[in-house]
Amino acid sequence: MERMRELVDLLNRYAYQYYVLDEPTVSDAEYDALYDELVALEKELVFVLPDSPTLRVGGAPLKGFATQKHRTKLYSLDKVKTPEELAGYFDRLRKSVGTLPELTVELKFDGLTLSIAYEDGKLIRAVTRGDGETGEVVTEQVRTIRTVPLTIPFKGYVEVQGEGIMKYSSFDQYNKTAEVPLKNPRNAVAGAIRNLDPAVTAKRKLDFFAYNLGEYHGITFETQEEIHRFLQENGFLTDDRFWVVATPEEAQKRLDEIEAERSSLDFLIDGAVLKVNRLSLRDELGYTQKAPRWAIAYKFRALEATTVLQEVKWQVSRSAKLNPLAILEPVDLSGVTVQRATLNNISDIQKKGIKIGDRVLVRRSNDVIPEIMGVYQAAENGVEIVPPSVCPACGAPTKQNGVFLYCTNPEGCAPRIVSMLDHFASKPCMNIEGFSEKTAEQLYNECGVRTPDALYDLTESDLLSLDGFKEKKAANLIAAIERSKRVSTGAFLFALGIPTIGKKAAHALAMRFGSVDAVAGATAEELTAMDDFGAVMAENVRAFFADPVRRAIVERLLKKGVNPLPETEDTGEGVFSGKTVVITGVLDAYKRSAAQKLIAERGGKIADSVTRSVNLVVAGRDAGSKLDKAQKLGLEIIDEAEFLRRLEAEM
Repeated sequence: MERMRELVDLLNRYAYQYYVLDEPTVSDAEYDALYDELVALEKELVFVLPDSPTLRVGGAPLKGFATQKHRTKLYSLDKVKTPEELAGYFDRLRKSVGTLPELTVELKFDGLTLSIAYEDGKLIRAVTRGDGETGEVVTEQVRTIRTVPLTIPFKGYVEVQGEGIMKYSSFDQYNKTAEVPLKNPRNAVAGAIRNLDPAVTAKRKLDFFAYNLGEYHGITFETQEEIHRFLQENGFLTDDRFWVVATPEEAQKRLDEIEAERSSLDFLIDGAVLKVNRLSLRDELGYTQKAPRWAIAYKFRALEATTVLQEVKWQVSRSAKLNPLAILEPVDLSGVTVQRATLNNISDIQKKGIKIGDRVLVRRSNDVIPEIMGVYQAAENGVEIVPPSVCPACGAPTKQNGVFLYCTNPEGCAPRIVSMLDHFASKPCMNIEGFSEKTAEQLYNECGVRTPDALYDLTESDLLSLDGFKEKKAANLIAAIERSKRVSTGAFLFALGIPTIGKKAAHALAMRFGSVDAVAGATAEELTAMDDFGAVMAENVRAFFADPVRRAIVERLLKKGVNPLPETEDTGEGVFSGKTVVITGVLDAYKRSAAQKLIAERGGKIADSVTRSVNLVVAGRDAGSKLDKAQKLGLEIIDEAEFLRRLEAEM
């Protein structure tokens, strides 16, 4: 039994570090080995501890949902949509309490509201919001959510309120193998939690963000800020975008920051929530019939909309892949008129059952072209989307490789060549200033440029024959082409357009092998030994340099004076120069990623594991095995206070 307790505590700590802190401290293989040991021990002893991670896989399906009356009503929130409407709310607060009180600003998650009760430190019940007064009991479903603690340090009674959500990353991963794709994360989480089979809930890999408390006994709070800290201290996932503000200007600044970050988040939000920070003032302000007077939701513009799919065009990329592009009936999406959206590939189209004429659900995220998530309303006479048998650009036959279509004439297909030239000259690659896709089209059509090495044969007179080129512009472009010959090895490798090799992977190749020739001669074993470098990426590198046509282009580029220079680490100079640094545990002042960036900017090199080559370990709260190992190796260890002191010395 002692070993079982030890395993449960260890696995729960690892899970907390992985899912809540986003700071994994052990490999998946190590975690799995401990988990398997626990499963075997539970079978042997025929006993399961109440906080065992094995309970998260989901038990037997339920016959139906019981209902539960909430001890404390879960109110909805009144909403405002503009700064002017928000100013009106501030005016009402001033009239009620004599001055504008201190407020908190938090994210407004877009998922399914839950109330989770704990007693004596154990999860005893989870209930949906329902109508605010009565909800459905979904305890077994919620137990499967990895970011819901099964036990907490607080031993009184507390109801933790928050939002069940499905992150975009989990949503996209699920849809890759789902027979019936999910339409959007909001519907996905509601369907998962309200599914009678907890095993279905577990498969969707949901998360839970905690943001408030309902009824509680055995503790007192004075502010929302204290409640937020209590949630963090008891192991709940909270968002770092939590501020206390004192003026309308501060509040609007934070709202603008959230809206600017919104499209880069891994989860759905539809606004922010402002709450009076002091709880005694909330009692004074009270409630309307539907909502608290001490809180307001500030709603952002929609990132999703529905519109009609009018047509599908197939575009040829620089890899000769044919990408389906949806032509839409224009629709306003987050203040932008959208007329085009991506459809990924023919397999995705067929899986989602999309036809021309359907009303489809469109999502805009990460500031890229919107994506069609699925059919919102099928058209009576919808037209099947048929993949082309010939390339729409050059007429060559197409071939299907996996879920993608390719043109079989990559060396002679105009759009593919133009796209390849544009990529080669782009800033992250050869950085040829003044070069554009239009320039690539002109060079293809009027100068016969078919491969990137031909750019280095161009003369000013060649360019002066092109529309829009005069002496200065022609001279500038020729000079930029000449300057591009001095390029980092990583940028050169990225410029070559090796399939699946992006900027980060190209940089890693250059750092590992040092030269283009060494990369070209690397074995599959050497390539896959690199971090985050899989078998497909390795095969693509080997196939690229084994292709005589592509290898000849590389050799011609080198003969014409292109000189790939040794790659350097992206570090600056400063207090951490020459040091390899590991961060372990939780830092209060910075997220780990932000702290690592600060170290790199000051000359340090970041490492994930503790070895003898590490020079410095920054140990935050709850530092675990890495700290133990650093102490055994006799490495320099500093706490967060000393880390901040060293940072401030250079600020």
